[in-house]
Amino acid sequence: MPRVQLPAVTPRRTAWNKGRIIGQKPPLLPKQVWAIRARLELAGYLRDFALFNVAIDSKLRGCDLVKLAVTDLVKDDRVRERVSVIQSKTQKPVQFELTENTRETIIAWVRSPEMIGSPFIFPSRFHDRPHISTRQYGRLVREWVTAIGFEASSYGTHSLRRTKAAEIYRKTGNLRAVQLLLGHTKVDSTVRYLGVELEDALSIAERIDI
Repeated sequence: MPRVQLPAVTPRRTAWNKGRIIGQKPPLLPKQVWAIRARLELAGYLRDFALFNVAIDSKLRGCDLVKLAVTDLVKDDRVRERVSVIQSKTQKPVQFELTENTRETIIAWVRSPEMIGSPFIFPSRFHDRPHISTRQYGRLVREWVTAIGFEASSYGTHSLRRTKAAEIYRKTGNLRAVQLLLGHTKVDSTVRYLGVELEDALSIAERIDI
């Protein structure tokens, strides 16, 4: 039987990744972090300023960051220096530190009128949502990056999660420390997350006695 050439069919929907940069998003550089902080502080956006600083210090995934409760960070009207939360993905605890600058922005935000009666540190402005969504968090990240003159599609919420971890690794080379701070169960995950070369990772791991 002769083979029949079927007519080409044009897809009805555009591919979801058309025109987008996909793959691992790079961390922010220190100068980018300070540029965003300066703009948020000058604009008086207390919630966004606190959210950005907590995102950098905590190194949490977006799903865990947006669900932080006030009691997770604040006790007896004072912001904790160290915090421990259970990760949604692994159901295991992870600890992080809050720098003095971050603690100041948190307390300023918690004492603002917008926070009255809210159990969550980052409440949603929509009445049917108890806290901001990960999608809304992603939109804010794109706005922050765009505001300092960078391409929004090149960065994402994981850029903030990776920022401090990448800087710690760059300065210390301590892969084990970064693994603990990110809450990874396997060092392989940390290697892939940071983009560390395998040989470099192995040589570092050999020098670390756990």
